[in-house]
Amino acid sequence: MATAGHVDHGKSTLVRALTGTDPDRWDEEKRRGLTIDLGFAWTELPSGVAASFVDVPGHVRFLPNMLAGVGAVAGCLFVVAATDGWMPQSEEHLRILDVLGTVAGVVALTKVGDLDQDTVELAGLEVSEHLAGTFLEGAPVVAVDAPKGLGLGDLRASLDRMVSATPEPADRDRPRLWVDRSFSASGAGTIVTGTLTGGPVRIDDQLEVVPLGPTGPVRVRGIQTHGADVEVATPGHRVALNLSGLGRHQIGRGQALVRLGQWEPSRLIDAGLSVLPGLDHPVTRRGAFLMHVGTHAATVEVQLLGGLGQVRPGERGQARIRLPAGSALPLLPGDRFVIREAGRDETVAGGQVLDVAPVLRPGRARPDPTVDRVIRERGWVEPALLERLTGDRRPASVGRWVVSEEARAAAEAALREAVATAGPLGLDASSVDDKTRALLPHMADLEVTADRVRRKGAGQETPAAARWVAELESQPFSPPPPDPTIPRPMLRDLVRRSIVVEADGLFFHRTAIDQAARTVAALLSDKADGVTVAEVREALGTSRKWAMPLLTYLDSTGVTRRRGDVRVGGPRLPESDGPTGPEALPEES
Repeated sequence: MATAGHVDHGKSTLVRALTGTDPDRWDEEKRRGLTIDLGFAWTELPSGVAASFVDVPGHVRFLPNMLAGVGAVAGCLFVVAATDGWMPQSEEHLRILDVLGTVAGVVALTKVGDLDQDTVELAGLEVSEHLAGTFLEGAPVVAVDAPKGLGLGDLRASLDRMVSATPEPADRDRPRLWVDRSFSASGAGTIVTGTLTGGPVRIDDQLEVVPLGPTGPVRVRGIQTHGADVEVATPGHRVALNLSGLGRHQIGRGQALVRLGQWEPSRLIDAGLSVLPGLDHPVTRRGAFLMHVGTHAATVEVQLLGGLGQVRPGERGQARIRLPAGSALPLLPGDRFVIREAGRDETVAGGQVLDVAPVLRPGRARPDPTVDRVIRERGWVEPALLERLTGDRRPASVGRWVVSEEARAAAEAALREAVATAGPLGLDASSVDDKTRALLPHMADLEVTADRVRRKGAGQETPAAARWVAELESQPFSPPPPDPTIPRPMLRDLVRRSIVVEADGLFFHRTAIDQAARTVAALLSDKADGVTVAEVREALGTSRKWAMPLLTYLDSTGVTRRRGDVRVGGPRLPESDGPTGPEALPEES
């Protein structure tokens, strides 16, 4: 949990009283009695649960440090001094925690030791009025005085009840640690700290640093949580990681450690935007905006979506946010952020990430955090990329893609139209892309034969082609030329399907080739030293015009080999059907 509240209302004093640890780490903080940077402490609550505190500065000058400390917390200890009452940073801290999605909290009404009961009660009522309508409405308000030890037991009990009622942090097996501190320890090397979310981290895990991390992975050498060495850290804990593979100056606040290959760092996001109700002006695209997410802060451009020119105080809109070069962040839909305007030095809005890699133009974009919307807008997306974009795992529905119903229907319609346009021959399967090819097994009305895509049951040849093929079969060794009305693609398809064989520009039926091979085999069974062209021509009952192309084809396919003026058997010579000379003739009766 984080502390929150106006400067000098006793946040650090209260943390020290609860934990025994002074969260003010710097000499300047101790000298000035003012928290400047984040402080860290932890304690064991009455139920035995360990609770970590991120103590944040209350002064407006150090608000960026405060924002770096509250980005990953689930609860808060909200501090208001009864002596001062509600102050400007009380309001700003409350609004920041509210837009960041903080779900629970306890209010400590401090410095009550020298006040009478009526004054304390009035101060508590004032605080409750300011909390109305926020996540802290109805939260317990506990009167305490840390230096005098008043109310600390009640406060511990309230914190314990809050922790018990807070949902367990989600474990999606996608760890992300926004770094809030890095330093070197003697004999250990680089150490970073942060609040772990999304998934576990184990010793020897390989992680990467984003944005602008060193090339290559870094290895987790050691893990501590609540001051103890552990083998694995789970989401929702304050964690210190001892890293190998980088120096302390290569990593620092504003960067994140994530598991290799699990994230799609983005510089362009679509988001929902909630403008704070207390502003005295609307939010437009004009302004020097700072975006705070996790522990990262960056100057961003904000473009309102949906045709909006402005979003008034207390209203909501949608925006496209562009981060600067070198600030690609590991974000997911649902991540919360804060927008401040540097010129006015004020917090103007909070938001929720809806899309980490928008593909539609701003004028058409209507983002929401659903996975189905990402699939619909992209049409075809590989499961690994979809998981990096949304954190959700979906199985591939077509080939290696997750495909929207709209994209699938459009692709199927386009394929059917292409097949119909191609005619009886069908569509050349090599002409379609990988996505269209992946659709084919899912389309019962289409089939692929001999690398052609056709409608099932459609005729494969034109009538002229069918007649010509029949003539080739009936006149195997004096085949007619192709009918001129037969399309050339259909001729090629007949050859590709081995119905017709082309030899030196002449066309033979497949059965003619097989018959010629058997005839040559029979001749060679009588004349092992080889047969001449004339002998083959005579055996086939054809002319040299047809015999020479046939023998050339048989040579090329290994049925025969040319040796001078004769042909001898090749490795693919079929078995002989018997002699072909006079002895093969039946005896005269």
